Amino acid sequence: MVPWEGYVSDETMGTFAPILLYWVYAGGYQLLLHRRPLQRYRLHTRAEEEDKNLVALPAVVRGVLLQQLVQAIVAMILFMITSDSSTVLVQPSMVVQSFQFLVAMLVMDTWQYFVHRYMHQNKFLYQHIHSQHHRLIVPYAIGALYNHPLEGLLLDTLGGAMSFLVSGMTPRTAVFFFCFAVLKTVDDHCGLWLPYNIFQHLFQNNTAYHDIHHQLQGTKYNYSQPFFSIWDRILGTHMAYDLLSRKEGGFEARPLRD
Repeated sequence: MVPWEGYVSDETMGTFAPILLYWVYAGGYQLLLHRRPLQRYRLHTRAEEEDKNLVALPAVVRGVLLQQLVQAIVAMILFMITSDSSTVLVQPSMVVQSFQFLVAMLVMDTWQYFVHRYMHQNKFLYQHIHSQHHRLIVPYAIGALYNHPLEGLLLDTLGGAMSFLVSGMTPRTAVFFFCFAVLKTVDDHCGLWLPYNIFQHLFQNNTAYHDIHHQLQGTKYNYSQPFFSIWDRILGTHMAYDLLSRKEGGFEARPLRD
C-alpha cells in the first residue's frame, strides 16, 4: 500500500515524482546555500561561484527543464511498452526489491562511468556536449541536471531506463529508485558539506568527491556517479582529497594528486 494508490498509477508516479522531487529538494538547497549561517558549510565561497561559473541561473533552469521534458517522454514510452494492464502486478518481497535496487544502482553507475569518461576523453564530445555541464565550475543543487540535451538523454535518461530494465523492478519499485537517484544526484552537486548529511557520510562518492571532478585538477578523475566509486578505483581514475577548513569559513576539497 502506497499513498498514491487509487489516485494515480505507479507509472505516472514513476514519471513525474522524480521531477517534482528534484525541484523541491534542489530548491531547498538553493535557499540554504545563500543563508548566512550556512556559509560555514560551503565548499566554495559566493565570490568563487559568481566569478568562476560561466552560465547564469535562468539558463541553468531552462536547461534542466528541457532535460526533464525528454526524460518524462522517454519514461512514459518505457512504462507503456513494459506494462501489462491485463494482469495485476504483485510486488516482490522486500529482499527481492532490495536486490533489484542494488542491481539498478550498479547498472546506472557502470553506464554513467563509461559514458561520462568517454565524453571527457573524446575532444569533440567534450567540446560540443559535455563542456556544458562543466560551465558550472562551482556546482550547486539546481544545476545537478544541467547538461547538453544529448548528454541528458544518453547519460541520465538511458542510464535510468537500463537500470529499470536490467534490474527487473516493478513500476512501483521504480518510483522509489528514481526518487532516490534524484536525491543523491542533487546532493552530489549541492555545494555544501553539512553535518549529519546521510548521503555525504554513507557514500564515498559524495558532494566533496564530485566537487573534485569539477575542479581543473580533477576533470580527468572521479568520473563515477551517482552512487559508488568502484569504477574509479578499479580503473585508476580515483583522486583522493583532503577536506580542509577555510580561514574565512566553509570548507575546501583539496586534491591530493598534482
